[in-house]
Amino acid sequence: MPVFLTALSTILGAILFLRFGWAVGQVGFIGVIGIVIIGHLVTIPTALAVAEIATNQKVQGGGAYYIISRSFGMNIGGAIGFALYFSQAISVAFYIIAFAEAFDPVIKWLAESYNFVIPDKRFISLPSMAILSFIILKKGANSGMKVLYVVVALLFGALISFFLGSPIEAGNPGFHANDNIANNESFFYVFTIVFPAFTGLAAGLGLSGDLKDAKTSIPKGTLWATFVGMVIYMLAALKFTLSASPEALNADQLIMQKIAIWGPIIPVGLAAASLSSALGSIMVAPRTLQAIGYDQILPNMRMSKWLSKGRKKDNEPINGSLITIIIAFFFVAIGDVNFVAEIISMFFIFTYGAICLISFLEHFAADPSYRPTFKSRWYISLIGAVLSFWLMFKMNTNYAFLSLIIIGLTYYLITLSQKDKRGLEKLFRGVVFQLSRSLQIFAQRADKEDRNVSWRPFAVCISNDTFKRRSAFDFMRWLSFKYGFGTYIHFIPGFLNKDTNDESKRVLEKLINLAHGSKNRVYLDTIISPSYTSAIAQVIQLNSISGKVNNLILFEFSRSEPESLQEVINNFPIIKSADFDVCILNTSYKGFGYHQEIHIWITSKDYENANLMILLAYILLGHPDWNKGFIKIFAVYPEEEKIEQEKHLYDLINTGRLPISRNNITVVTGTGGETNARTIERL
Repeated sequence: MPVFLTALSTILGAILFLRFGWAVGQVGFIGVIGIVIIGHLVTIPTALAVAEIATNQKVQGGGAYYIISRSFGMNIGGAIGFALYFSQAISVAFYIIAFAEAFDPVIKWLAESYNFVIPDKRFISLPSMAILSFIILKKGANSGMKVLYVVVALLFGALISFFLGSPIEAGNPGFHANDNIANNESFFYVFTIVFPAFTGLAAGLGLSGDLKDAKTSIPKGTLWATFVGMVIYMLAALKFTLSASPEALNADQLIMQKIAIWGPIIPVGLAAASLSSALGSIMVAPRTLQAIGYDQILPNMRMSKWLSKGRKKDNEPINGSLITIIIAFFFVAIGDVNFVAEIISMFFIFTYGAICLISFLEHFAADPSYRPTFKSRWYISLIGAVLSFWLMFKMNTNYAFLSLIIIGLTYYLITLSQKDKRGLEKLFRGVVFQLSRSLQIFAQRADKEDRNVSWRPFAVCISNDTFKRRSAFDFMRWLSFKYGFGTYIHFIPGFLNKDTNDESKRVLEKLINLAHGSKNRVYLDTIISPSYTSAIAQVIQLNSISGKVNNLILFEFSRSEPESLQEVINNFPIIKSADFDVCILNTSYKGFGYHQEIHIWITSKDYENANLMILLAYILLGHPDWNKGFIKIFAVYPEEEKIEQEKHLYDLINTGRLPISRNNITVVTGTGGETNARTIERL
């Protein structure tokens, strides 16, 4: 009941009494129904998301902030939490300004009867703010809840009087769905002014730390308040349309008292609604700030402790209340209802979008620990998130960018001072994992390509010389950067036991650290096996990380250790049995030079290899390290075949089968019984 009443009294608050009739006059019945529907396309998904998240975890003090920070991480949760807090604190001022508007009839009566003029409503709003501050600082939330029941009774009395009322004296204008005043405000400006009416669900959520069973109270109270509020606003739109002309609705912000069967109760209802909303906001805002203090995300630890401090007997956030009161006094002194409404609308709709986004991402992250007893639907949360962020820019583009800059700057400052606090990675890691899993399964099931027609490298390399030289790793990162997939596996000789398993974890961590910062998209792993042969046999049976079967294996041997080539040759039958393409990298400690030229040597015995060599060369050029590189082809043929083979190469170029310039092809003839290796060395 506290959640329901707090949320509903905020929903049916100042906007309904002061600005909803004006909104009907500005955009007509259809326009206002559109505003109510669009507003609830944001608030209903948010209410469902809140119900879902609240039934998965214990929602402690801080309400929406607690939910966001425990899902998005402390850093971004803190940034959004501050935005949420300021919107709640400014809301106090908004409702106190509206409370002062309820005294319009009293001000007129004093002026007419006693010639006593109150020149500015701030003479009412500022003392009212002072009295409210005194009540909260002295009595706390418990007294606020007792007052809330009385306020809600007055509020509903005013609404009943309004709905039972008759059209104003100007006569019943009839039902004209599209009637509105000339030179009216834009639809989204009116939406911005009215949107605070739909922010009540956050007010109820903010009481989470004071509830006996938040998991039950928050979903039920929030959902019922949202539904009841939507119905009442639609009925109110119809009542305004049937009771007054657009011009009359626009001219008198308290037109409800002319429609109601007993007019004086409307200002009383407005005062009650504004006061209840102010009470709700001034109870919730300090608790959000107190929760931020508990999490110690502020750069100054003493400030965090000061904010988290509560009164000894009931943990009432006195220090948070003091800051809230100061902020509220500042905006009360400004005294412009529309200006304050625009600010709180922007921050609230951003918060709602963040909550919907959390719910949407949690559905896709498939975290086993996320087991809410109440479940929304992922597409409902997605609609709420997308619509929230779209509406931000439709409402006020400048304010939208400014709010994002403020939140981004706050996140940056928190991250600088609290590097140990968790950020977005936990939630997004789960989403990326699920997406990757789905793509791998899809790729495996859709693997119908003919490798002779459409080929890309799914390469694997096994080496135990990783920390001696980087040549094989560099070749793999070039190969897999743009067109293919690469897996680099460090081989650890031995049998699997606790010691070798611990060693493999240390080696993998070292590999990841070494690879960090280089432009690579290579998947790193380790393998423990009694011999190099058994390691190869294991690896060639594994799929690529893409979900498809590996099709190429890279071996390396050092020029200073030519005997290691024999080990590669000995294992060639195993590789051949799996139908792998094979690359053998002859490396030296000099590395790969300036990354400018790739030379391909083709002989009359290389017809089967030529296509693969040329394709691999082009794949290597896709890496930024080779952005200034080019390919040269050296064709080595016997003297008697030179003319024929040269013509064949040029025909391939002319037909586009060989995408390379003629200038980059050199046809070489061997001399006497010279070997190809000797020819290469000679040139």
